[in-house]
Formats: sequence, structure tokens, C-alpha cells
Amino acid sequence: MSHSGAPDPLFTHGGAALRGTAEVPGDKSISHRALILGAMAVGETRISGLLEGQDVLDTGRAMAALGAIVSRGEDGTWSVHGVGVGGFSEPEDIVDCGNSGTGVRLLMGAVATHGFATTFTGDASLRGRPMGRVTQPLSLFGAQSHGRSGGRLPLTLIGAADPVPVHYATPVASAQIKSAVLLAGLNAPGETVVVEREATRDHSERMLAGFGATIETRPGPEGRIITLQGRPELRPQTIAVPRDPSSAAFPVCAALICEGSDVLVPNIGLNPTRAGLFETLREMGADLTYENPRDEGGEPAADLRARFSPEMRGITVPSERAASMIDEYPILSVVAAFAEGVTDMPGVAELRVKESDRIDAMASGLRACGIEVDEGPDWWRVHGRGPGGVEGGARVAARLDHRIAMSFLCLGMAARKPVGVDDAGPVATSFPVFEPLMTALGAHFERPVE
Repeated sequence: MSHSGAPDPLFTHGGAALRGTAEVPGDKSISHRALILGAMAVGETRISGLLEGQDVLDTGRAMAALGAIVSRGEDGTWSVHGVGVGGFSEPEDIVDCGNSGTGVRLLMGAVATHGFATTFTGDASLRGRPMGRVTQPLSLFGAQSHGRSGGRLPLTLIGAADPVPVHYATPVASAQIKSAVLLAGLNAPGETVVVEREATRDHSERMLAGFGATIETRPGPEGRIITLQGRPELRPQTIAVPRDPSSAAFPVCAALICEGSDVLVPNIGLNPTRAGLFETLREMGADLTYENPRDEGGEPAADLRARFSPEMRGITVPSERAASMIDEYPILSVVAAFAEGVTDMPGVAELRVKESDRIDAMASGLRACGIEVDEGPDWWRVHGRGPGGVEGGARVAARLDHRIAMSFLCLGMAARKPVGVDDAGPVATSFPVFEPLMTALGAHFERPVE
């Protein structure tokens, strides 16, 4: 279920150093895929470290609705008894994906080559997001979709009873589109090919190979070419989910801007298609180090140590890096506000169609906190005020977007005046322990008396 209760306004106060170890949740992208591929394997897949945020729990419920047996053990390990490729059954009810764009788009791909109808819905934010970018390539397999204007939820997808393999070039850099096509291709005969001009996060390719699919990735004249052989028998796996770099971004970035801070975030996944934020922060002059580098189930990982960094300066973030850090631009803009000089962020049109229009949401809130921001259709620019230079003092509209809410709560930890959001409830979709974790590090939260 999605966040649907009364708004939960929340403020943070600056002035405290953040110190300690931040045990952030498991990686959301890997958690979604582990549940879905576990449901498409034959036998029991066991998953430790699964992110138990609302988005992932909604995906687990969807797998159960499609016929898999999904359960959580007392030790926190999840079990998925899969039905095999092509083995899903028609759900008896509408599939509610809550706030999760990743969940709904991957699920559409997973059912697109099954000959039955599935109706998807979500919360107010998800119902406003475009689905045509996924339903269009899925129609090439033979699937049909019927939704609201603009291809928005609620939407019924009628899967192809006799799917055909597809050769598809993604029009935008999107791991969700690529993954949806690959998941659909699992139950299509022959080879399904995806070509992406810019490499996006490759968790799907890595995990498909781990489950036993025949998948090949190679460079080509038009970009990265991924070829998947259809109708494999996927083997169940034991998966240890590394911690989520997108969640780690918040304690890391808060430590960089709060005077006196020193925070260790252990066992963070550092897949090169996901680590763009950390590379960018180091280019800005952040005191951010990798400790104990290692491999966790085919994914590179390390412990991250972040210390207060008063010498950070604005940079131009390379546009080709956007795909590897698209979810981290909101919190990067907060760090940019405390850096010296201008930070330019080009090539980020995808931010306009996330849980909210994240460029507009962040620009509006930053301006309310005294920061100058310029923006265009696919770019934005933050004029930094230097360490300690952000006034704050605003209550910002989070727009039902977990990353907007957490970004401004982190800003308030270093601003001169408290900063709040109108509703912190959506934070539970991806980072349910955000508030107690940050409190344990030294952050101060306050709920206003309404």
C-alpha cells in the first residue's frame, strides 16, 4: 500500500555534528529484481538484506498475486518459491504498486508476454507518471495496454499469448525501460535485443546471468547491445542484497555539509552504473573515502567514510554521468548550495518525470531557503553560498516524493534556520528508518504543533 495517511510535517534544526555508523537499508533496485526473478525461477530463492520499504513490499505482494509464494522468516530472510518463466497466473485483483515507478514498470515487463490481463494502479504520484515509455516497447511483443490519457495509471495490460522477440533501441537512458523489455523477453521465443545509447544501471543484466539466463552485453556502433535468449529455466539463488547507494547518499551528503561530522556507511554497493554521485562529490572536493573494497554477490561494494568538507566547490556534472546518479540530483543540489561557486547539472530531463518534477520541486524549495537557482527543460544550476551560508527557514512542499523530503530535511541539518517539509510520510517508501538513523547520528527533528 502507498502512503495515504494524514500529512506528517517534519522539521530539522542545524548546529549539530553527525557522527557514528549509518546502517542504511538494502539496495532498492536489487531488491525489486531479486523478488521478480525469484518468482520467475523454478524453486526457492532466499534473499537476505532485502529493503523492507513500502515500494519493495508492494512488489513482493504483486509476485504473490501472480502465483509465487513469498514469505519472510523470523531472521529477516525472505523466501520466494517461484513458478518458472511463463508460469505466472492472472491476478484476482488490481495490482497496487504504491509509489514505485520501478516496481510497476518492471512488473509490466514481467507480465507482458503472458496471455492474461493485469490492471495496475498506485498512489496519486504514481498515477500521474507516464507509462507510455514502457507500454510502447512492450506492444512490440504483442501486448496491449488501456489506461488513462497519456498512458497513465490505472492501466490494464493484456499480455501477448503468442509473443514475438523484439529488437529495441531505448529512446532515453532508462534502466526501467531496458529492464521491462528484458523481463518481457524472458517468455518470448528467440533473441530479444536492447540497444541503449548511454549505459544505465546493469543490475538486471547481472542478476539475469546469475539466475542462469543466457545474456550477452557488447559495445556496438549505436551503443551498448544486450542480447537475451528467451525461455530459459531460471535457477533459484541465494542473494545477499548490498546496501543502497541512493539511501547512503543522505547520511553521506549531510555529513559533508554539517560542521564537525564524521560518518561511516558500511557495505555500500558501488556498481559503476550507480556510483556517479560519489564520483561527483569527490570532484567537488568532498572528504569521501572508500574503505575495505570487496565484492558482494557479483556487485562491487565498500565502506564509505564522509567527513565535513568546507572546501567544496561547484562543478559542471558531465551529462553522460546522469544515468548513473539520476535519483541523487536532489541531494546533490543540497550539497551544491553549501559549496562555493556554481554547480551546473545538464542532461537531466528524466528528473521532470520522476515521483515529482524534481527540478521544479528542488528549485522552488531551494529558492525558499535563500538559494539562487536557474533551470531549463533538461538542466539546472545552483549558485552555492559556501559552508554555513544557507539561510533556510522555509517549509517546503515534498510533493509526495521521498527524495525531495529527505533532501530538504538534510539541508535543514546545516542551515542557519530550521527547514521543514509538509509531509515526510513518503520517506517510508524507500528509507523507512531514515529518521531514527539520522537521529542516532546526531540530527535534530521536530514535528510542529498544528
